[in-house]
Amino acid sequence: MKSKLVIYNTLTRTKENFTPINPPFVGLYVCGPTVYSDVHLGNCRTFVSFDLIYRYLLHLGYKVRYVRNITDAGHLEGDQDEGDDKFSKKARLEQVEPMEIVQRYTLGFHHIMQLFNVLPPSIEPTATGHIAEQIEMVKTIMNNGYAYEVNGTVYFDVEKYSKSHNYTVLTNRQLEDLLANTRDLGGQDEKHGRLDFALWIKAKPEHIMRWPSPWGWGFPGWHIECSAMSSKYLGDTFDIHGGGMDLAATHHTNEIAQSQACHHVQPARYWVHTNMLTVNGARMSKSAGNGFLPQELFTGNHPLLERGYSPMTVRFFMLQAHYRSTLDFSNEALDASDKGYKRLMNAIALLDKLTPAATSDFDITNIRERCYQAMNDDFNSPVLIAELFEAVRIINTVYDGKGSLDQQNLDMLKTLIRDFVFDVLGLTEEVAQTDDFGKLMDFIIRLRLDAKNNKDYATSDKIRLQLQELGIQLKDSKEGTTWSKV
Repeated sequence: MKSKLVIYNTLTRTKENFTPINPPFVGLYVCGPTVYSDVHLGNCRTFVSFDLIYRYLLHLGYKVRYVRNITDAGHLEGDQDEGDDKFSKKARLEQVEPMEIVQRYTLGFHHIMQLFNVLPPSIEPTATGHIAEQIEMVKTIMNNGYAYEVNGTVYFDVEKYSKSHNYTVLTNRQLEDLLANTRDLGGQDEKHGRLDFALWIKAKPEHIMRWPSPWGWGFPGWHIECSAMSSKYLGDTFDIHGGGMDLAATHHTNEIAQSQACHHVQPARYWVHTNMLTVNGARMSKSAGNGFLPQELFTGNHPLLERGYSPMTVRFFMLQAHYRSTLDFSNEALDASDKGYKRLMNAIALLDKLTPAATSDFDITNIRERCYQAMNDDFNSPVLIAELFEAVRIINTVYDGKGSLDQQNLDMLKTLIRDFVFDVLGLTEEVAQTDDFGKLMDFIIRLRLDAKNNKDYATSDKIRLQLQELGIQLKDSKEGTTWSKV
């Protein structure tokens, strides 16, 4: 196992050496999607980033229990425990059962994750499947004196909790500032404090998704679900908790408070957050009109896109930025990633055509060590990719006959590609070169070779140029002619 893995911990705002609680086992919890609408690219960036982390931990030899939940209840329209539950509202509008909404969007989410080659988690629990655990956790928090019930709704008492705990430990914000920026309590508001949030919500008569509880019929608050499910499957304290940075200020802050109030310990030792997406420098959002779904990105069917891009091109694009950095979408950046991805895959296709020599002009050991150094530095995928393109340069140099690799370094290069391109970065070859298409290309290459042998260079050049216009590049070498899509 390669050691010295360093992770940036949002909780401490520093990079820390990663030491699992019970090595070689690692508990990883990531807040999953809310399945009342199509998954958006911000979600995709988060899940691709944690797929990278999951893959690398597995590569290092850890036994990882990766839990990624499905939020299918308790997600209200407002951020003050107000409004309709989005699942119930959508179900009423479409005149279907709420779980039909859940099923439809869960399947859609899984399909998008498969296109991005995201590994499935070890466990994918749902909020609706863990109502009993959430009720028990609410009861314990109440018994410990950190929650109160009003008319069938149970609230977490933030101000009481803050007297003995640092409520804003994750964001380092001042409690006074939070209070100042929170709306005044109206005459009908039943909360004791402005920052108090709902653990259990009384269901209105028309509410579809409801369950019996000690406080009457209702449904769980959004935050309690993750606390209940993470503790059930990973223990009261586990290794890594992650999600998008937009979750830190409210959702994850409240998760910490709930877990401390219930179990008297921090739920996670390392908090990891991915950064936001922007489009041409502006924050991506539906209201700004610059947000698009993965399907629109794949097809190019969006006013801001000049063409479509394959899922692997988009995954490669996402991994070219560090997970804690802002990722800016633009046609130019996506075009560059498309070319880079294809250059990487074209070089990999040449690997099996390389012939080992008696001596080597390149030492692959140094590149491999730098790849580990990059990933051990808070999963620095951009630096890893830069090192892999050094391997690409070596492959092309050896294939062109301008350098050599002995058997040991050639084997090491193949292992490097397998380990870091396919296993860690999770990239796959998308070009399906069918037997029929391959035979057609072999026939065209032979026609061009016949033209060259007959000194009909005009025809030879015409074939090469027309193939290039179709996105197919020919490459001549002393071993013969190969082709690749560009």
